[in-house]
Amino acid sequence: MAPGDGEFKSICRVCHGGCAARVTVDDGRVVKVRPWPGSPFNRGRMCVKGLATPQAMYHPDRLTHPLRRVGPRGAGRFARVSWDEALSDIAARLDAFRRETGPESVALGQGTGRHHYFHVIRFANTFGTPNWYEPGLANCFIPRITVSNLTYGGFVTGDYCGETPPRTILFWGHNPLVSGPDGKLAFPVRDALAKGAYGIAVDPRRSETAKHCGLWLPIRPGTDAALALAMIRAIIEEGWYDREFVEAHTTGFEELRGRVAQATPAWAEAITGVPAASLLEAARRYALDRPSILDWGVSLEQNPNSLQTVRAVAILRGLTGNLDVPGGDVFGSELVAAYPVLRQALPPEAWAKRIGADRFKLLGGLRAFMPSAHIPGLFSAMRTGDPYRVRALLLFGNNPLATVANSRGVLESLRALDLLVVADHFPTPTAALADYVLPAAYWPEIDQIIELPFVAPRAVFAHRKLATVGECRQNELILNDLARRLGLPGANESLTDILDQRLAPIGLTFDELAERFMVMAEPRYRCYTEKGFRTPSRKVELSCKALARLGYDPLPSYAEPPESPVSAPDLARDFPLVLTTGARRPEFFHSDGRQIERLRARRPDPLAELGPETAARFAIADGDWIMVKSPRGEIRLRARVTRDIREGVVSIDHGWWFPERGGTDHGVFASNANVLTNDGPPYDPAFGSYQLRGLLCAVARIEPVAGGVAPAHPPGDAA
Repeated sequence: MAPGDGEFKSICRVCHGGCAARVTVDDGRVVKVRPWPGSPFNRGRMCVKGLATPQAMYHPDRLTHPLRRVGPRGAGRFARVSWDEALSDIAARLDAFRRETGPESVALGQGTGRHHYFHVIRFANTFGTPNWYEPGLANCFIPRITVSNLTYGGFVTGDYCGETPPRTILFWGHNPLVSGPDGKLAFPVRDALAKGAYGIAVDPRRSETAKHCGLWLPIRPGTDAALALAMIRAIIEEGWYDREFVEAHTTGFEELRGRVAQATPAWAEAITGVPAASLLEAARRYALDRPSILDWGVSLEQNPNSLQTVRAVAILRGLTGNLDVPGGDVFGSELVAAYPVLRQALPPEAWAKRIGADRFKLLGGLRAFMPSAHIPGLFSAMRTGDPYRVRALLLFGNNPLATVANSRGVLESLRALDLLVVADHFPTPTAALADYVLPAAYWPEIDQIIELPFVAPRAVFAHRKLATVGECRQNELILNDLARRLGLPGANESLTDILDQRLAPIGLTFDELAERFMVMAEPRYRCYTEKGFRTPSRKVELSCKALARLGYDPLPSYAEPPESPVSAPDLARDFPLVLTTGARRPEFFHSDGRQIERLRARRPDPLAELGPETAARFAIADGDWIMVKSPRGEIRLRARVTRDIREGVVSIDHGWWFPERGGTDHGVFASNANVLTNDGPPYDPAFGSYQLRGLLCAVARIEPVAGGVAPAHPPGDAA
């Protein structure tokens, strides 16, 4: 129940950042959202997305009651139904699939970093399906978490909130001043740079973060492992490593030294395009001007060499002793109990049926951090029936037509389903294909706790339901209702029961934490001096025995991206430029927010950034509409010509669709980066990661059309 009118503390969840907010409720409506100054993470500041919460929450296009499809799939015709009618029918159909073709024929999908994340996993486990996904699992964050666990026994995050400021910050494929993820928010980073920390940015773009840095390394996309290996070699051979830490607290140093012996700065320069002198300066500063933070991002994982790319970068922390020290990269505190996902409820035989688990052991196997299905294989099973047919998909805050690679393959897969259920805030291109569309609660409409930073937490916050729009429901409650109708294990535990269980270690109930709002752990450093690191050797594993036992190389290595000017020179004749996807803009979170007038006015068009020499080569001027084409398709974007990008590289926004265009697909194929991407092999052997950056493309100027972009319908779609 909402607490009534007034001003309340909460945690903004427009993105997966976690800004503490003051929410004003008047006459049962959220009327204003402002930052709360007491959080050490956002420090009294918020981004424009959070400030626009009331406009999003009460937008006229907001989904406010359950809908059932009444016309052909994709025609976008729905009728209003009651919650009881919708959930009863969905549960009955899920039960039928479970009996007829097994629970594995039902899959669940969700968006990144949402409040319901672990509850979706809980439902999948208790239903008996091993097939759940989140778009980034193989290509975002899970490789970094897993590699950190294998290398030094836990995930780490920058110590921006301690009393000792960092002297150097190495931003590797990461733009936190815009993305601000997981409690590692933009504001402490900005403050650290403003107070004198020296920034180094590894990025083909001089991003918003890179513009605040003293050194920019404009790398060729997809070649990060080569740069990291050369930096490792330089740190070792120049004697810049922390000798005392390495000798006492690491294992595999000599094996690593042998592996990188040929990774000279000149070798790396030829591959990455980063000048050898800049590489050496970056390595020297990070190693010697300490304490240093290594702030890494998703681009490291979006290639088929994901495991070893992330390993190479992770090892830099261990070599330099920048682990668990004030102002460096630090471990979290285990304040609360883990979310009870009821992993034990998933039958042992189901593990073997998880799509991709037999091939990608660190994604879907027993050693995986959050065992999940391989997305390309899962969507392929929907349309081909190999290895078996996936008949139903339940989506919670996920718009795969815009956010999953190979958009046309995704469309074919969704059309082949017997049942598609979408829970979201707004009608999306994916929702237009659904059998049921369920109105999901927005962040001021939910009860939940959040630990910050994510995976390496130092604080726990509560945010409680403050208002309700229409018949919107929290996704956890939707899943609980389905679980009860299906008679699943744990179905009688309420969300409050679960939250109280999690908070038991700090002696609080959810209601009590909601009154206090925040509990923060006292900082602790150098815990490894007492018990070592949480690895089998109790040391930082520069050469990882656990990887060797799983059949993977225990030492990092470089592999050229499979689609690049080097590996595919014949293809490069027709597609001479290098494409990097996934650029973030402060107004939007992935595919969210494009119907919010306040946000869209600031960022009306999808952008493609390219350098002035590249633009001149193709007679493109700043502001032109251009076509960007890959071997898989073509899209239209507005050109931004800038010196803040490596020449020969095209960087494009992702997540674009056009709510204002209406119809059945909302123009999702017109400017969608995933029309250009490929979800096919080769895959990373451990995680199943595939190439989303460093692909090949071509560009050409096009004439503008009404609305900025021309219609783009896939074959067989109604125009």
